[in-house]
Amino acid sequence: MIGPEIDRLIQLLAKLPGLGPRSARRVALHLIKRRDSLMLPLGEAVTAAAAGIRTCSVCGNLDSRDPCHICADGTRDGALLCVVEDVGDLWALERTGAYRGRYHVLGGTLSALDGVGPDDLSIPALLDRAARPEVGEVILALNATVGGQTTAHYLSDRLAGCGVRLSRLAHGVPVGGELDYLDDGTLTAALRSRRSL
Repeated sequence: MIGPEIDRLIQLLAKLPGLGPRSARRVALHLIKRRDSLMLPLGEAVTAAAAGIRTCSVCGNLDSRDPCHICADGTRDGALLCVVEDVGDLWALERTGAYRGRYHVLGGTLSALDGVGPDDLSIPALLDRAARPEVGEVILALNATVGGQTTAHYLSDRLAGCGVRLSRLAHGVPVGGELDYLDDGTLTAALRSRRSL
């Protein structure tokens, strides 16, 4: 039906998040139809990224340089250290433009079921960074999942003796959200995190 090159392309595309076999076939066909304008430049970009992207030795971000652009930026506030689970979370916070401090990427969350313990994440490096005199606040920007909550609790215990202020992102009603459509956990978090006007 199809050649091995196309089949391999479909199989690799199907491994991407959000793409199943049918979506992968559609993407492959789209790429093949636009070979010169899309497929070849995409292949070159993927090859260049594979060769040039590295993990920042300071924060764990992905960039073409080490230390990354964020860690090398002298205008960032070194007193603020924002802890995130994954690079995608760092990128999401950066998109807002609302945070100008430093980051620390854990590389996941603690999970006894999956066998992920403190030594499997970059927690020792976080503890070293938090103990530096220039760090005044550690912001736990972890997802509101069981793993995120477990990790936040563990980190708050471990960071308690570092002499830094600990904070976490607020949880609750999203901007533009309607109360009737929110789940009970979100409404409970919103009530507990309420603030004065």
